[in-house]
Amino acid sequence: MRLSTLTLLGLILPILRIYACNDHAHARRGGDGHGHGHEHGHGHGHEHEPSVPKGLSPPTRPLEWGDINILHTTDSHGWLLGHQKTSFPEPNYSADLGDFASFVTHMKKIANEKGVDLLLVDSGDLHDGTGITDGFPPGGVDAHDANEFVKMLPYDVMAIGNHELYIYANTLDMHENFVPALNGRYLSSNVNITVTGDDGNPLDIPVGERFAKFKTKHGRKITSLGVLFDFTDNDRNTTVQKVADMVNEQWFKDVIQEEPDLFLLVGHMPVSRDNWPLVFDAIRAVHPTTPILILGGHTHIRDCVQLDNRSMALESGRYMETVGWMSAKLDRKDSTDDIRFSRRYLDTNRVTYEYHTKKNDHEFDTSLGEKITNGLQDLSARFHLDTVFGTAPQDYLYLSAPYPSNNSLFSLFINQVVPVALQVNKTESAPPALFMVNSGLIRFDLYSGPFTRNDQFTIAPFADSFRYLSNIPLSDAMAAFNALNGAGDSERRQETEELVARHYDAIQGYERGEVDLIFNNWLKKMDQEIDVQRRAMKNLTLGYVTQDSCPGVGDDTQHATIPFFLDVPKFIVSEPPTGDDITSDTPIDFVFVDFIEGSILSILNSLQTEKVYTSNDTMRYSDLLSNAVLGVFAQEVWN
Repeated sequence: MRLSTLTLLGLILPILRIYACNDHAHARRGGDGHGHGHEHGHGHGHEHEPSVPKGLSPPTRPLEWGDINILHTTDSHGWLLGHQKTSFPEPNYSADLGDFASFVTHMKKIANEKGVDLLLVDSGDLHDGTGITDGFPPGGVDAHDANEFVKMLPYDVMAIGNHELYIYANTLDMHENFVPALNGRYLSSNVNITVTGDDGNPLDIPVGERFAKFKTKHGRKITSLGVLFDFTDNDRNTTVQKVADMVNEQWFKDVIQEEPDLFLLVGHMPVSRDNWPLVFDAIRAVHPTTPILILGGHTHIRDCVQLDNRSMALESGRYMETVGWMSAKLDRKDSTDDIRFSRRYLDTNRVTYEYHTKKNDHEFDTSLGEKITNGLQDLSARFHLDTVFGTAPQDYLYLSAPYPSNNSLFSLFINQVVPVALQVNKTESAPPALFMVNSGLIRFDLYSGPFTRNDQFTIAPFADSFRYLSNIPLSDAMAAFNALNGAGDSERRQETEELVARHYDAIQGYERGEVDLIFNNWLKKMDQEIDVQRRAMKNLTLGYVTQDSCPGVGDDTQHATIPFFLDVPKFIVSEPPTGDDITSDTPIDFVFVDFIEGSILSILNSLQTEKVYTSNDTMRYSDLLSNAVLGVFAQEVWN
């Protein structure tokens, strides 16, 4: 049934209010990668009726168990309902958090039967990414409701991520309502929050705990730290200490002085090309041979590094696409022999889970798993995430299709979605317009089938308003677009790059949370280096094909690489208006998102001398924000 305009606005306006209140919405695009847009496949009944997507490949071999074993999650960003689109590689990641909880329960039982330890750890970034975290009604707090289900899992250690720090209300909610559930095992070694003390004065304290010392079920002594990379875009009343300074603190020196059976470092910091060696070397200076296990995160890739022969560092992807596995066969702490480690990257689906637990579909679900699944479905219904705006006729791909093309989501977004959505409610005849946005507005693929409110959150979550300059010559607008993308002579290109860098600090700076460049280069390298013939093999589905520096094959399931096209410019523009009366001098409305307004004005002022443009010259083009245009377009065109 077609939704009325009033009904549609009733569903969209809460989204606008949520993001309009978020001073850090722009910074969050530099946080982590591309959100995935998916509807969730389970119904809203109270019985979990799992459906395994067709064509899923099973793992290639059993896991290698050791004395100490770890299941690792990181950068889940709200993907608790699983990835439920039917186009590959999405079915690889179709398990929801309830399925994962059942998997953990069975794996814990296997560990008990083997007489070994199995730990469950997470390296941060629970916030920002899907409707189940971000779709809260006005007055709510991001991920508060979703995290109630995360708390039900038996995590042994969790660490804070940068997405827990962009908004103080989220950090405070974690400190007050999430941290206590971990009983001293939620770690923020170098991250503090300022709260009001009992005496009414500001009090600067760790969000969680600086460290944890505990014994495993089988009596192994563990010292654990939870370290965040040198993040700088945290909100007021939160503090991130540089890692180099943390390792010189007296509390840190005191904590590592006593030798455990192993050090377990769980932190939101990539295992390659960051500061884990600072922490590692500080420990090694005191304990040259004690086993060190590192579980990292943040850059969304699958990666493994061994800093010496008695350590391993693992990073386990993103968006609940990957569950990391690490095992170690321990020897004497004073031994200098190589420790036998294994690592594996598990695709998160029921075929994977049932293979490793040796359970069939009827035996697999546990009461905890079903409780979590049903609870998430109820939360999804409460947030109206299944509301369908329209039915997408095909897949529109984020980075797996060239731009421009008929399959490119960027082409669809700038040439059709934005112009159609912004002009839906315009009653008067508007002048010709040219529309321009930064490509960072889009975070992931849009798949064929129902386009839901949840998809709207995951694909284009940022709440930018649309502004415009009137009576701009078409040639000047196109020149501004070309200049911003670095076209022209080398001097102009250098000037443009410096300008863009100034205006895009919030999304380009690694220290402010940027991971897109790292993740995209990883995908590009994967696409280029794997033999093309492998992709053509009919028995392989699309997925990650990981090459890391640890010995052996890390991927649990063999895949063909995902096609990758990194040719999308930083700015995209709609096709210029055409017609017999349109020339290069025709005055148009130059429409753009407010996030790039400063760049637009600076470039226009550098291209001509007739007028100095300021923000006073820009006007609001529509009441719609950028996070609502896909829903309006789907309502108008895909019904």
